[in-house]
Amino acid sequence: MEENTDTAQQTVRAETTSPRKREYRRLSFQVALFAAIAAFSVLSLIIRETPLLAVDIQITRALQSFHSPLFAGLMEGVSWLGFMPQSIIVPGVVALLIFRLGLHWEAVASLVSAFLPGLVNLIVKDLIRRPRPTVDLVTVFQVLDSYSFPSGHVMFYIGYLGFLWFLVFTLLKHSALRTVLLILLGSLIVLVGPSRIYLGEHWASDILGASLLGGLSLVSILQFYRWGKKRFFVRQPVARS
Repeated sequence: MEENTDTAQQTVRAETTSPRKREYRRLSFQVALFAAIAAFSVLSLIIRETPLLAVDIQITRALQSFHSPLFAGLMEGVSWLGFMPQSIIVPGVVALLIFRLGLHWEAVASLVSAFLPGLVNLIVKDLIRRPRPTVDLVTVFQVLDSYSFPSGHVMFYIGYLGFLWFLVFTLLKHSALRTVLLILLGSLIVLVGPSRIYLGEHWASDILGASLLGGLSLVSILQFYRWGKKRFFVRQPVARS
């Protein structure tokens, strides 16, 4: 009953929003979207022409000047989810749990959010072909044989964990569990960029590019989720009681 009331209130608020305000929001969203696309395009051209930037080396060395074992362990732990095989196993298990809760379309969309950013990342990496940081320039915790720009970890975290954050925020009632999940997911998204730089596996510009492209991927995932929700799962309950 409470869920139906909340839904009705949201519908009323949406319908009573003035056309002028809706148009302003739409235009603001479009401007932000085009700005992100333009920024990523410019950054990609710069990296394509100049793979090694002095500012990237300076940022990495500054971050790696922290020699605390606790900080190093945190950075390694934050990056753990983005490596194989956990980057496949965890989304599969999470999707199964979401499906068991009766949220069938959410389970499907969560799988899309887990694998779409990775696919986009592979395509862009193959186009730019930027080498990763090398041991003669910075400390490299683990030598990887793939290209560097943009960061696959960052795109995965923004696309996948960002979508899970959205589901938790919109579907769960206010509770301690909801708060903990939002903080945990948000912290991983915020910290993954610094962790990739600290471990010497990406440059700061890789993180910037991945943040822009990951944000665009998340927007696409949310649009896909809303598109399917309206067509195939209109009468699906929000969650089991």
